[in-house]
Amino acid sequence: MLNDIAAVSVLAAFPAALAAAAMSDFLTMKISNRLSLALVAAFVVLAPLVGIPLADLGMSLAAASIVFAVCFALFAANVMGGGDAKLLTAASLWFGFDQSLIAFLVLVSYAGGGVTLLFLALRARADLVLSIGIPLPVSVVGSKKIPYGIAIALGGLIAFSQSPVAILALKAF
Repeated sequence: MLNDIAAVSVLAAFPAALAAAAMSDFLTMKISNRLSLALVAAFVVLAPLVGIPLADLGMSLAAASIVFAVCFALFAANVMGGGDAKLLTAASLWFGFDQSLIAFLVLVSYAGGGVTLLFLALRARADLVLSIGIPLPVSVVGSKKIPYGIAIALGGLIAFSQSPVAILALKAF
């Protein structure tokens, strides 16, 4: 019973947090620290309940630390927003230190390219888009930044089935 609840929680918590982060970033150009903290807390609580070994938990922490170091450097260079860096770090915990992390990061980068092109196109034609009645948040149209939380969410949602936590959660059924 507890194993089933933990499995369902794993399969719901990660996608829900990423969806909330993407929506928040789209509407406000901000990602709440609470979402990143919720992802970390959910992983710490749920991963052992679905059977992730302690050594793999440590490797997940190592992977997240490396992702954080790179994201911090990008934040310091004013290339990446702080909310994006924290969200990417928290999400990387769920993928561990294996090929699923690489798949996640590659998918995030592809999604980031697509999101960037989409937003550049929207901004170039914002007057036309708004004139035909499609509402766009002012923070998206009026900003020069790209809401990269959308790309992180897309990459995470696509790669999630490859993560060790999701694989173990799915085996519970």
